[in-house]
Amino acid sequence: MVLRSCWKSRHKNSCGPAGWIRPALLWFCVTQCVCGIGAVEESTNVVQKEAEFDVTYNDTVTSQNQTIYAFNHTISRNKTEGVRVTVDVLSRGSDSPILFVVRQKQAVLSFQIPLILRGLYQRKYPYNHVGRTLCQPPTRASSENQFFFVDVSTLSSQGTNYQLRVSRVESFTLQTDTKFSFTASPSQPQYFKYVFPDGVDTVIVKVNSDMTFPCSVMSIQDIQCPVYDLDNNVAFIGMYQTMTKKGAITVQRKDFPSNSFYVVVVVKTEDEACGGPLRFYPLRPDELIDAGNRSKLIDVVVTPAINSEVYVRGMLFILGIFLSFYLLVLLMTCVENKRMKKREAFQIPADMSPAETASLLGKNGDGQTPASAYEYGSFADNVSTLSSEAITDSATSTDNNYGYIERSLDGVGRSRHESLSSVEEDDYDTLDDINSDKNIVRTKKYLCVSDLSRKDKRILSKKYQIYFWNIATIAVFYALPVVQLVITYQTVVNVTGNQDICYYNFLCAHPLGALSAFNNILSNLGYVLLGFLFLLIILKKDIVHNRALFRNDLNALECGIPKHYGLYYAMGTALMMEGLLSACYHVCPNYTNFQFDTSFMYMIAGLCVLKLYQKRHPDINASAYTAYACLAGVIFFSVLGVVFGKGNTVFWIVFSVIHILATMLLSTQLYYMGRWRLDSGIMRRMLNILYTDCIRQCSGPMYIDRMVLLVLGNIINWSLAAFGLLERPNDFASYLLAIAICNLLLYFAFYIIMKLRSGERIGCLALVCILFTAVVWGFALFFFFQGLSTWQKTPAESREHNRDCILLSFFDDHDIWHFLSSIAMFGSFLVLLTMDDDLDTVQRDKILAF
Repeated sequence: MVLRSCWKSRHKNSCGPAGWIRPALLWFCVTQCVCGIGAVEESTNVVQKEAEFDVTYNDTVTSQNQTIYAFNHTISRNKTEGVRVTVDVLSRGSDSPILFVVRQKQAVLSFQIPLILRGLYQRKYPYNHVGRTLCQPPTRASSENQFFFVDVSTLSSQGTNYQLRVSRVESFTLQTDTKFSFTASPSQPQYFKYVFPDGVDTVIVKVNSDMTFPCSVMSIQDIQCPVYDLDNNVAFIGMYQTMTKKGAITVQRKDFPSNSFYVVVVVKTEDEACGGPLRFYPLRPDELIDAGNRSKLIDVVVTPAINSEVYVRGMLFILGIFLSFYLLVLLMTCVENKRMKKREAFQIPADMSPAETASLLGKNGDGQTPASAYEYGSFADNVSTLSSEAITDSATSTDNNYGYIERSLDGVGRSRHESLSSVEEDDYDTLDDINSDKNIVRTKKYLCVSDLSRKDKRILSKKYQIYFWNIATIAVFYALPVVQLVITYQTVVNVTGNQDICYYNFLCAHPLGALSAFNNILSNLGYVLLGFLFLLIILKKDIVHNRALFRNDLNALECGIPKHYGLYYAMGTALMMEGLLSACYHVCPNYTNFQFDTSFMYMIAGLCVLKLYQKRHPDINASAYTAYACLAGVIFFSVLGVVFGKGNTVFWIVFSVIHILATMLLSTQLYYMGRWRLDSGIMRRMLNILYTDCIRQCSGPMYIDRMVLLVLGNIINWSLAAFGLLERPNDFASYLLAIAICNLLLYFAFYIIMKLRSGERIGCLALVCILFTAVVWGFALFFFFQGLSTWQKTPAESREHNRDCILLSFFDDHDIWHFLSSIAMFGSFLVLLTMDDDLDTVQRDKILAF
């Protein structure tokens, strides 16, 4: 072989184009090759030894001697037995490492000692004690004797002492539901074999340790050689995840044709990947760093996963829960329809005089005065009197026509037949006399709903329908790229096997097809089903109300809170989209797509606030374009906070300033009912108000109730801004959502208090919805704060919070949060829908606007 290589070298390089020098060169090359062979044979001494298992060999290796250890290994097809090679170098300071090469029938394993493992910034960690497990070659015979050889060599002229020991690993095959303990280190990785038993198609491999550090890697690899069991190559094949104390991977039989796999555990050279500290060393070229003791005691257990029956039971469970709401609503609808048929005998004719109408409204079907007439007695009458006096006083210098404008029922009934497309919102507000009327009416000390529901119903109907169509358009344009992105995420996870990309609860993550955690996706079905049910409820109420308007029902025309259902349609759509986007987020939950789970939560909170305000202020509520533009700004800051907000002082200062300024501007808008302008003269007007109301005559606020609400709102928002600036929470999206929920709860509490103060009552159905929703929200928040995973930490630290399933062996705590929160949101929507049902027979000039 040496002669052949010399001939090839001479033929390619030594011989030039001149033909006469070829014989001389040929003779020279042959001479040199023969001399080289003799030199190699004289300088290198190869010794082959017949070696035995479980015997420690102490030898010395130099560049002049090479030792080959031959082992005879009996392989049985029915018994899997591992072989482990352990080497320890006793001499230190050698200029060249020792090379160990293990030659098997179908595999070659080589490593050097000292074993150099690299960390971040090319740090080098030497290890003089190495232990490696050999890959067992397959055999078709029932029993077969196979030889393998361990070659030991070095290029160092100095003698280096080493110890070699080859032993059998008796417990190489893991047993189902049996815990197995072992110790691993960066230079002594461990792996074991698991064979799927009959009837088991899916198992969960759980790895636990009482030690947080050193950081380690758990890998699932197919039965093939070589096995990648070092820190620098463990991610080359199979599925893997980093771990500190806990790790779990669900393995399916269909992914492994051999019906078996290796469980590989590798300890990393550094802890930075698991969130541990990275020790600082001066970076010097080729400097070797002592890593210290990085051994870790680890337990591994393989348990069977759930079968198909559990999947079916979980699906039937979730469908049964939410379809029961459909049956309950259907039952209540039937009862309500029967009550409406009984009322049809008592209808108010459209041509009835006001006195006759009042007398009829004052009596119920039995000829008795209803309770609502007493409840709106003295207080509402006094408010109506004060409102009339305020209008009269304001109109003494102009015209006495400023007040409640009587509208004929014929005109209102006729307007229902006209096209909505021919009406614009500005058709009413462009007249100068109407602008004057708004300035007078909206600055009264006591406002009624009739004062703020003066616009034509066709105008407001078209205005609020835009909410639904806009959110439907937003949903389509938002959801399509989201679905595409999460499909890409799941594909990357399945192809690369890197399970650190997604933050699942791996102890309760049940796969289905390409989805890694199907249970977290399925549990979001409640949002979609209940959102669609709410749309059906609103559709039914909308149809009933339109029929009442069509027959000129006085209660529908002039009594109760004005019925505008556009915001309700938008709320139901937002609830459905929350379920869809939350499911998309849970396909691969991580910090980059967390906005998918929160975007429509901001939408829902904003729409609920707008709906509460619209109830008493239908004429001056924000338009859909303004509302969605503000919500888009919120989502924009949510994305900026997730990407740049962590520890960024400049970002938190800017956000806190914008938060406080937005709170002040909104407070001014609400206090003055929109009758103010943000222009160059605003500072002059503010100073004038301060001079006249605080210095010249110390007078209290004209609208005390509104002032109390806005002062509380500013205190809460300023406190939240200060908390964010000082604490700088890592989860900015949740912090932003907390701001929205706090403001919603504050306004809802204010609305309830003012409703009770005004002499109004809360109906039985609304009271049941409030109590039911409050209880469900309490339980939902309990499960939400369990924290089974968190992308604010490293994937390994997140897995420390993982827990087993708690419901039907299929759903975990976060799935129950999905169940309860969807029910609670649905109940909250019903509260908004029913809380003012007691006013359906009360004239609007007797209903306070607050």
